[in-house]
Amino acid sequence: MGHLLMVESWVGSMSSLLPAGIADSGHRFSFLTRDLGHYLRTATTHPHPLLGAENVFTAETNDEATLLPFVRDLHGVFGFDGVLTSCDYYLPTVAAIAAELGLPGPGRAAVADACAKDRTRRITRAAGVAGPEFAVAQGWDEIAVAAKEIGYPLVVKPVDLCGGMFVGLVADDDELRAAVDRIAAFAVNARGQRRAPQILLEECVDGPEFSVETVTAGGRTTVIGVTDKQLTGAPAFIECGHMFPAALAPADATAIAELAVSAVEALGLDATVAHTEIRLGARGPRLIEVNPRPGGNRITELVRRVTGIDLTAVQAQVVTGAIPDLTPRDTGVASAAVAFAVPDRTGTLTRIDGTDGWADDPRVVEHRLADLGTAVRPATDNNSYLGHVLVTDEKPGTAGDLARTLLAGVRFELDGGAA
Repeated sequence: MGHLLMVESWVGSMSSLLPAGIADSGHRFSFLTRDLGHYLRTATTHPHPLLGAENVFTAETNDEATLLPFVRDLHGVFGFDGVLTSCDYYLPTVAAIAAELGLPGPGRAAVADACAKDRTRRITRAAGVAGPEFAVAQGWDEIAVAAKEIGYPLVVKPVDLCGGMFVGLVADDDELRAAVDRIAAFAVNARGQRRAPQILLEECVDGPEFSVETVTAGGRTTVIGVTDKQLTGAPAFIECGHMFPAALAPADATAIAELAVSAVEALGLDATVAHTEIRLGARGPRLIEVNPRPGGNRITELVRRVTGIDLTAVQAQVVTGAIPDLTPRDTGVASAAVAFAVPDRTGTLTRIDGTDGWADDPRVVEHRLADLGTAVRPATDNNSYLGHVLVTDEKPGTAGDLARTLLAGVRFELDGGAA
């Protein structure tokens, strides 16, 4: 049994899934955070899963210069076998700690490159990985020139945020200026880290979006599968559902998977569970981004239900340098999907109807809805759902429609009317 150091976490589903995965992998963990209250204030289960840690340490996780010697001293006492996180904003920190302590890991430079969308674009383009036309710019004059060169409509995004925050489609200079101003106003992220000022402009790739779930261990990348990603309409790109595995023609599935592997290899990632997003456009698949951590929004649960492979447990294994067993097993499930309720109005949630029968439907394996009294605002990213339903089916390619149909029958009433 190994002893892992978890540095920060997301406060949503991964705050329970990763601790459970660590336990399932046969390891134990200690938790390091700058503010334990950040997690306890948002807890939906008691006791909070992160309190299952053997130890809870407090340190300024945003200051690498003081954090590394602190963790080195902890390592001398507790002897960690690996270090990990579920939170994108601390992936570079975790890689730095692994390098500092001489522990297995994905590589400090590789993770830093993967977490910076502009660097990912440059590195993967240089390696010949197909992606959209793009430009990185700072300052309005430079941004406006770059936009004219790419051509409208185009996608604008910050280089260092996640969850779809401030990602949008713009059709002209006025919309671009408004988008740039919104990004500039968000100068510090949700974890108190100062953001980079650069803006990433990209050609808009029309076509459906997918993600590829991979595991890289011992320098070899294994494709676990391709996930179908459902998004709300432009100008925002909010994830409203996923299905695993995606219902794709074999040639398309192969092309998408191969592109993801090429991107992971171009970045030089190892000891990594990665979640790579790709759009299938008219000219074939195009890379959107590489996330050097397991997919969020319950994707790891979809994969586990279908293949028996728990990617959170696999993450706990690969950070110790282990080569995990990635052999799928017959679970009796051929398709799993999740659908999310995306609010488009402001108000207070007063009533939820339409879930009758869910508790008795064997295909519904998980559902979670917002509490009455919740303050609701129109969603602008992947952080503002009213709930979700997760379903499985013994037939391939069917769970997505089922999840969407079930959720479409739910009525969320706000104090100003239905959501």
